[in-house]
Amino acid sequence: MEPTNLSKYAAEFFGTLVLVLMGCGSAVIAGANGTTGVGLLGIAFAFGLSVVAMAYAIGHISGCHINPAISIGMVVVGRMKAGEAAGFIVSQILGALAGAFILMLIANGKADYSIAVNGLGQNGYDAASPGKYNMISGFIAETVFTFIFLLVIFGSTSTKNIHGGFAGLAIGLSLVLIHITGIPVTGVSVNPARSIGPALLVGGVAISQLWLFIAAPILGSVLSAIAWRYVLERK
Repeated sequence: MEPTNLSKYAAEFFGTLVLVLMGCGSAVIAGANGTTGVGLLGIAFAFGLSVVAMAYAIGHISGCHINPAISIGMVVVGRMKAGEAAGFIVSQILGALAGAFILMLIANGKADYSIAVNGLGQNGYDAASPGKYNMISGFIAETVFTFIFLLVIFGSTSTKNIHGGFAGLAIGLSLVLIHITGIPVTGVSVNPARSIGPALLVGGVAISQLWLFIAAPILGSVLSAIAWRYVLERK
C-alpha cells in the first residue's frame, strides 16, 4: 500500500522532531558544559546519527527529508511536486518546533539552566557564532555546506546508484562531516526547520539572524539541484 499524504506529513513531523531534539539536545544537555561533555565531535555525531536513524525508520514512508532545503531541492531536480513539498515543509517546521519545545522542557529541569544564557542550540553569526565568525563567513558556510549535503543526497538516492541501500548511512555521515567543520562558524544549520524551531522559542538575536539560516540553505539547495540536474546527471 502506498503511503498517504497524511502518513508522509506525519513521518516528516516526527523525523524533524527527533533531529532537533537529539541534535540540538546534544549541544544543550550533553555538550561542552553538560554532564558528559561530549564536545563538538559528539554533537556532530548526534546530528548525523539522528538522520541515519530516521532514514531507516521513515525513509520508506516519506523519503526522510526532515529538511525544507531537501524538499525544495527535490522539486528543482524534478523528483517532487511543489504542492507536496509545501506540505512537507509545514510538517518539518512544526516538528522542529515540537522538538525544541520538548528540549526546553527537559533543560528547564536543571536548576542553573537559562534559555537566555544556554539557549536551545540555535544558530548564529557575529557574537552569536560559537567561534565569533561574521555574517559573510556564516552565509558562505551555510550555502556551500548545503550544496555539498544535497549533492550527497541526490547521488546516494539516484536510481543509477547500485549502493542505494546505504543512502541513509552516507547522508548521515556527510552531515557529521559538515558539523565537524561548521559548528564553530554558525552551529550549522543547512536546514531551515532545524533553525526555525529553536529560534522561535529563544527569541531575540536568534530570530533577527534567522533569515540567514533560511536563505543560505535554500540557495545552496537550489544551486546543488541545478548542478546535479544539468551538469552531473544530464540525460
